[in-house]
Amino acid sequence: MPESPSPSPETRFQILRALSRHPEMTQRELAGELGISLGKANYCLRALVDKGLIKTANFRRSQHKARYFYQLTPHGLKEKAGLTKRFLKRKIKEHQALTEEIARLREEITG
Repeated sequence: MPESPSPSPETRFQILRALSRHPEMTQRELAGELGISLGKANYCLRALVDKGLIKTANFRRSQHKARYFYQLTPHGLKEKAGLTKRFLKRKIKEHQALTEEIARLREEITG
């Protein structure tokens, strides 16, 4: 079976981050939290499983035997750390640019 194409780095980061906090999250809950369709959530989860970033397991004591929980693999944890670092770096740059823009706007107002 061919490997699924990977979701974008932003989507990978969001999924890995959400699942590391709530591994019992359903695909529907994940889709809702990320603002994506259920189909896209399913596609992305399959791609992350194919890439070895997450693994799935059934809840042993669940009445809903189809319920899964998602666990980040060691490779997934490493990927999440790298994505977090890049995401933070980008957000700091955005913050600096926004701070500069606010200063320019204030200067225009106060003249």
